[in-house]
Order: sequence, then C-alpha cells, then structure tokens
Amino acid sequence: MKKGRRLTATVAILALLSACGGGGGGGDDRSGVTPPPGSNPPPTTGAGCSLRERQNFALAQLREFYLYPELLDTSVDPANFSTVQAYIDALVAPARAQNRDRFFTFTTSIAEENAFFSSGATAGFGFRVTSELGEGRVIVAETFEGTPAFAAGIDRGAEILAIGGGPTDLVTVKDILAAEGPAGVSRALGPGDAGVTRVLRVREKDGTVRDVTLTKAQFEIDPVSDRYGAGIINDNGKKVGYINLRTFIGEPAERDLRAAFAQFKAQGITEVIVDLRYNGGGLVRVAELLTNLLLGNRSTSDVLSYTVFRPEKASNNQTVFFMPQPESIAATKVAFIGTGSSASASELVMNSVLPYLGANAALIGSNTFGKPVGQIAIDRPQCDDRLRILAFATQNANRQGDYFNGLASNFQSTCRAPDDLSNQLGNAQEASIRTALDFLAGRACTPIGGAAGAQSAGTPGTSKGRGGTELITPAQPRGTIERDLPGAY
Repeated sequence: MKKGRRLTATVAILALLSACGGGGGGGDDRSGVTPPPGSNPPPTTGAGCSLRERQNFALAQLREFYLYPELLDTSVDPANFSTVQAYIDALVAPARAQNRDRFFTFTTSIAEENAFFSSGATAGFGFRVTSELGEGRVIVAETFEGTPAFAAGIDRGAEILAIGGGPTDLVTVKDILAAEGPAGVSRALGPGDAGVTRVLRVREKDGTVRDVTLTKAQFEIDPVSDRYGAGIINDNGKKVGYINLRTFIGEPAERDLRAAFAQFKAQGITEVIVDLRYNGGGLVRVAELLTNLLLGNRSTSDVLSYTVFRPEKASNNQTVFFMPQPESIAATKVAFIGTGSSASASELVMNSVLPYLGANAALIGSNTFGKPVGQIAIDRPQCDDRLRILAFATQNANRQGDYFNGLASNFQSTCRAPDDLSNQLGNAQEASIRTALDFLAGRACTPIGGAAGAQSAGTPGTSKGRGGTELITPAQPRGTIERDLPGAY
C-alpha cells in the first residue's frame, strides 16, 4: 500500500472527532471536507427532501457502510418516527446497547459543520460548564476568547448560582439539579442559537456575587488559546513544553500547533505536556499532524495508525505512515492530560504514540471516553443533510484498538489527578499539570484506578470521572458545538 493518506471507493474517509453528551463521543469524527466529486451515491428515492425520502436515504447508506451491519435493526418502521435522527437512533439501537455507537451516527447541517471545521464558527455564550458531583454546584471550566461570557468577565472557576430567562425568574442551580440533574442545567441554558438570552447569577472566585445578562452570539473558537494554550514551563530548571488543544478543527488548529512546536523546537524541548482534558475530537488530519509534531524522529516507513472498515469495504482500509514536519520535535517523554471528555481524535493521538514511547507516555487525570471508531460523511446538498455514519475502526502500529472503555488500561504509565478549577489552564500549579510535571520528572504518583506508588497502568475508571467533576453535556447532542466541544454553551 502506498505510504500516506489515500481516498478510495465511493466516500472520502473523514475524521475522528467530537464527543457527545457526557464526555466525548457523540458527534464524533469528521472532517469538514466533503467527499470528492462523484463520490456521493445518488438519492435512493429521487431528489426530494421529504421526511420519508431522507429516511430512506439514511437507511440505504447505513446498509452500505455501517461498521456493524449485523447490529442494525432494519425492521423498524420509518413511519413511526417524526425526524430522520429519531429513525437513525432506532436503526442503530442494537449497537448502542453494546456500547459501540453512542450517538456516533447522526445527520447534521452541511453548512453548520463546514463553518465549524473551517474556522471554528459556532454560537453560544462561549463557556464550558462543569458540575461537582453530589455538591449541587455548577462551575465554569473554561471561557473562550471573543465571546459574550469572556466580555462579561466570566472565567474558569466562577460558579453559576442561578439561571433564568430574566432577572425576576431566576432558579437556583441547586433546585435545578435536585429536580432534573445536569440535564436540567443544559435545558435552562437554552438552545445553541444566536439571540438566546439568559440571566446568570455568578459567584466569582473572590466571593463576589453578581447578576449577568448574556445573549448567545456567533463566535469563532481559537483552538489554542492565546492566553494559556501554549508555552514553556520551567520545572526546576528543566524546560517542558505545554500545549492545550481545545478542538481538532482544520487550518486554525494546524497553524497554532505548528507555531507552538516551532517554539518548542527552537528551545530544544523533548518533554511535553499535551492537555486534551476537554477535547472531544475533530479532524483526523489534525490528529495525525499533532502526532507527527511530537514524534519527529520516526521514519516514513513507521506506521502511525491503521484505518479498518468492515470486511466488505476492506478496499477502503488505510495504513497511515509518519510524515515528520519542519516543526517536529523528537519527544522522549509525553504526558497526556485526559478526562472522560477526551475522545476520538484525542484518543487517536494518544494511542498512536504508545507503541513508540511505551512507559514514557502517560495518561494524567482520569480515563478517557473510549471512541476507537470513526465516521464517514455522505452529503445530500439539496437538503443540507450531512449523514455521519460510524464506518471504521482505528488501530495503532501494534494493532491495538477496541478501547470502548477508555484508554487508561492501554497505558503503561498513568497518574490520577483532579481537574483543578481553582487554577487557570496552563498554570504549572494546576493539579493535573503539576502531576504531569511529576511524571516527566520521575516523581511518584497515584495511578488511575490504583493505589499510590510509581507510575503504572491503572484500571479504567468511569468515562466521565474527573476527580469529582464532569462537564455538563446533553444526553443527546443537538448541534455541532454540543458534539464537538463537550460542556460548551
């Protein structure tokens, strides 16, 4: 097989991506690139966009490409469902019951998804929120620059005390959680549409309480924050590279990653912290770039990953080889910060590094989401429909995949650490980053799922566990931001 990425058969092989509700998996793999001309199969029942025609189209493509055809329930009657997505959910219910398809197969808007993957364009308040389990609290985990939340001065560590449509109908978060759980908070924050307004009662880290009126607006995600996304940490005289990647979108992420690693290379850095704690995934090509930037000493004959379709579609299988870049470094140790929200493309990078670094690669934080599979995209432009079909599995050079329960047990080295909301991301004093520095320095830590001691593989934890907190995400994502940016509103 020729080295590098190739496209074959009738569909463009698209990317590993984001997470659905709860921590990383739902709308997952995509590429923001549509299949090449002539690659889309013709509509099965004409060019119309009636509900039944769209349902029939989805069924035909799932029969053709779904990774687990034996787990499709084709006996369900489309007449019983009022939306295309509800029908798809019924078709893949057997696979979902086996933890193989956690809302990984779905239909979405071509225009909306292309806007997100080309520039990070989306709509919302511009923050991620997390809940403290059992504490009845909702705290901001991250705020994106250039957003309504950022302009209002709301940042990591601020607690949301109450939510309302206006100043006179505020409902406390404690009451919302008691009545509906985290789903109630998601509902209270409203749909992801520009123009949606909410009043939030917020307590800052210094104890100040204020009411803030926020209106959701269009904004563009910066994949690597200019505030804290990339830098060099001095750990007792040793320089350590730090990179926090929010999402694997296209050119913006590629540009930011290259700039960060060029800085690492210029400083002679060989030990790196890769912070993917909230990264639900994104484009496969960006995941491959990050892996190449980390392991610049690999040969172009070394396997980065395998892409494996179902047996009838084996002609689409790919072997991806390393392609060192001008900005690549030869990392000797890498500490990946991950959580139950780290999914898809994030896990692809981690898994691809393991055969080459072994115990010198560690998972810091908690177990990952568990999404060793990816999607292809089939477009129906006349309906603005993009059908994302779970169609392939990914494996590393050692043919290791199938990590539906998370990657923790695949790592020889793990260190448990909380998501420390009292410190900003990128801060060397933040608990997960401090633990990552301990691993890189050879200091002892507590393995994920294990007792205190030297770094060692731990047993997988829950997909959402992060030291007592979890991002608040809908049970079923409703749009691009909820699929690709876990916990974002």
